[in-house]
Amino acid sequence: MRSSAVAWLLLIAAILPAAAQYKVALPGYRYEFPRDYFNHPEFQTEWWYYTGNLTASDGHCFGFELTFFREGVDRDPQKQGTWGIQDLYLAHLALSDLDGNAFYHGERTNRAGPGIAGIDANSKLIWNGNWKVTWKGTDQEVEAIDEHFSFSLNLHPEKPPVIHGENGVSQKAEGLGYASHYFSLTRLQTNGAVQLNGKSYRVSGVAWMDHEFFTHQLERNQIGWDWFSLQLNDDSELMLYRIRKDGSVDPFSAGTYIDPKGHSVHLRADDFALLPESQAWKSAATGAVYPVQWHVVVSKLGIELEVTTRLKAQELTGNSQLVPNYWEGAIDVKGQRGGTAIAGVGYLEMTGYDRAVELGR
Repeated sequence: MRSSAVAWLLLIAAILPAAAQYKVALPGYRYEFPRDYFNHPEFQTEWWYYTGNLTASDGHCFGFELTFFREGVDRDPQKQGTWGIQDLYLAHLALSDLDGNAFYHGERTNRAGPGIAGIDANSKLIWNGNWKVTWKGTDQEVEAIDEHFSFSLNLHPEKPPVIHGENGVSQKAEGLGYASHYFSLTRLQTNGAVQLNGKSYRVSGVAWMDHEFFTHQLERNQIGWDWFSLQLNDDSELMLYRIRKDGSVDPFSAGTYIDPKGHSVHLRADDFALLPESQAWKSAATGAVYPVQWHVVVSKLGIELEVTTRLKAQELTGNSQLVPNYWEGAIDVKGQRGGTAIAGVGYLEMTGYDRAVELGR
């Protein structure tokens, strides 16, 4: 079911006074797996992001994205029922045909209803219609079907979950509760099939999963963020983000380095720099101008990287002015660490370039 402007206006009206019904992300949270792979209804906002780079047996290259969002609307027990709206479930789906120079994406919004969408720890399932993730032990089967394409992928983690931030929280602004609980599976060996416009491809590659849950996150003067997941060919990974304020970078920007054995190091804002370069892409749909080439310096680790993309047009645009538009796409990485050449792949997300992001305020 596609979202509409009327539906979103009604939703926002319902959600805005509801935040007091939920917990906020506070220091001291203790993660527990597999419990934390699934639902946290005591927090208002929760998302699961799957992104990855795939290569077909004939050499054809793809990027993919499948994301699930849960937004709490009401926790009044008197309003429970099959068609009651305690939560709204959103999902975004995208396929980047990197060699075909084409980008496909879709979205859907549902209530739980009689099994239409949800998160179920007992059946190990996260779904929105026929877009779903099924957990089998620590492996995940990811399946999605759209008008022009579909994919069915098996994801196997090569490292344990990585907890971002400090003391159980990823702090995004000044003050208690302006934070999220945030973890990732940073290196998922991926195998499966992609169908595109009637042609089937056997694919393999590497994927990344982010899971975040919170009630408040951004302050009103924080207009958006640039987020990078980088998987390097020495079996290390980097997650880096910069939060943008009006003309400046917020000091609550942060990141995480994960070494080949899965050990992580927290990075503060002054440990790295994300520097947009002159190459940019302007969206014909939104007018937003996105920097699609970046210089990344992690001074603490002696890492210097150039980030580029083979496909500039990777913007996901919604059907409503209330849903943020954003650029999220497959990227390539080349550079050096301590004088040794290094390369890799990853994903880049850029928000707030057409208008400030309101989510989680």
